[in-house]
Amino acid sequence: MQEATAGDGANTVADIKWCQSRYPDKKLLFLWDGASYHRGEEIQKFLEHTNAGLPEKDWPVTCMLFAPNAPEQNPTEEVWLKGKTHLRKHFAVNKTFAQVNRCFSTFLNALSFTSAKLGWYWPTEQMI
Repeated sequence: MQEATAGDGANTVADIKWCQSRYPDKKLLFLWDGASYHRGEEIQKFLEHTNAGLPEKDWPVTCMLFAPNAPEQNPTEEVWLKGKTHLRKHFAVNKTFAQVNRCFSTFLNALSFTSAKLGWYWPTEQMI
């Protein structure tokens, strides 16, 4: 997980590049909820450049959108639920927003997550 100052095209591209640097020899799949910056010009240009000339099965970066208003399709919702549950269990020790933020980030960074939903979008043997 990498924190960003805003949800926008520039930070989305930066996040994908960060993931590529962490997993240089892997194909990456991003599952998105369809926020405007997930479909915007910056990400489209980045994907055109990154996947240029390759058949779809060989793209180093694949981005898929969920159906509109379908949180049940989104494995990220499970991650957020785990994080929020952790915060609820530790509400008594987190007195400031900074403490809540640190607790949430620390928990999510340490989380090893898997979901059956991921197999809907990507063959299990290709997951990192």
